[in-house]
Amino acid sequence: MEQLLYVLPALACPVGMGAMMWFMMRPKHGAQPDPGADQQELLRLRKEIDALRAERTPQGGIQDHPA
Repeated sequence: MEQLLYVLPALACPVGMGAMMWFMMRPKHGAQPDPGADQQELLRLRKEIDALRAERTPQGGIQDHPA
């Protein structure tokens, strides 16, 4: 019985960590992602990258990425 009292705290950490991981990986039932939001964000980021490259490229120079 005394040995069980020594083993129990040692098992509490990994069991608790496993339970937390399981709860965090479960899908949330109420949240529905917006499929168009990813496309809008991607377009915004591409425009920002193009603007930054345009600032870096000298006038009349050759751009380093294909169009």
